[in-house]
Order: sequence, then structure tokens, then C-alpha cells
Amino acid sequence: QGAEPGRDAAGAGAAGLSAPRRGHACRRKLLVVDDYLVIDLDHHQVWAGGRRVPLTPTEYRLLYHLATNPGRLMPFAELLARVWGESHQDEEHYVRLYVSYLREKIEPDPTRPRYILADRGRGYRFVDYRRGSGQVEAVGRADGRATGAGDPLPAQVAARVMPAFAAQPVLLAR
Repeated sequence: QGAEPGRDAAGAGAAGLSAPRRGHACRRKLLVVDDYLVIDLDHHQVWAGGRRVPLTPTEYRLLYHLATNPGRLMPFAELLARVWGESHQDEEHYVRLYVSYLREKIEPDPTRPRYILADRGRGYRFVDYRRGSGQVEAVGRADGRATGAGDPLPAQVAARVMPAFAAQPVLLAR
């Protein structure tokens, strides 16, 4: 019997990874920066102040690279290469513009940023949340079923970091 298209005989896809089995409990990774900001690294979702924040793919990539390198200076050239590609090395204004977009969306007071910090003339750094309560958590559904893009922010995280979610969970975009 041959393997299905795009899979080898062991059921692995082109990247050598097999898809989760039906009924297998998937857990998603949430970056809980603090009580205000949560980033779902698996579903590319962000919550600020208890509300889901819609981000463009470019905004999410920029936030991802900053937030997963807490406390580290990310020079303009590195951010440009990671988010826009090597061909945009002379476009520092892209980074400044998109940081301003992100600050408007995720900062409680964009004029006094506490998450995305500028290192004038060099680049940006994301606040080092590891020194506080920030952590990456693996969470799943209470019934053991896989979580998906239509599932609410898990109750065990929502109740702890955003009490407003405990009463009315916000669904992730489908």
C-alpha cells in the first residue's frame, strides 16, 4: 500500500513531522508577560488588557521576535532581516513605523511604553519579563481535547492573569 500524497510510509509529512492523532491532547504555548499582556505563540493571537488585539502578520512577526528575546537589544538590521527579509536592510523606518503600530495596540499608554523599549539609534528591546511573572505556559483544554483557534483563552490562564476573562472568555479568531 502506498503512502498518501505528501507523506512517507510512516505517515510523516514533507517536513518529517506527523500530524497530531485524533483525540491526542494538544497543548498551546502562551507567553504570559504580565497581567496585561498575553501572547499565544501557537495561534499567533495577542491579548492586551483582557481584549484580543488584531495584528497584521507583519506586526505579529515583529512582536514575536521582540517578545521571544526579552531584555535583548534587537538591532534594526536583525529585525529587518527576520521580519522583512535580507533585501530590506536599509529600511530602518519600517521597524520604527511598525513598532509605533504595535505600541498603539498593546501598550496601556503608547506614549510611555513599558513593553517595547527603544535603544536610540541602535534598535529595540522587549521588556525582560523573565524577572517578573512572565513565563511561557503550555495549556490545554480541561477535557483533554485539542485546543484550536476557535477555543477561548484557557480558563486556568484567564482566571489568573485576566480576571475579566473568567466571566466572559473571548474566543480566538477562526
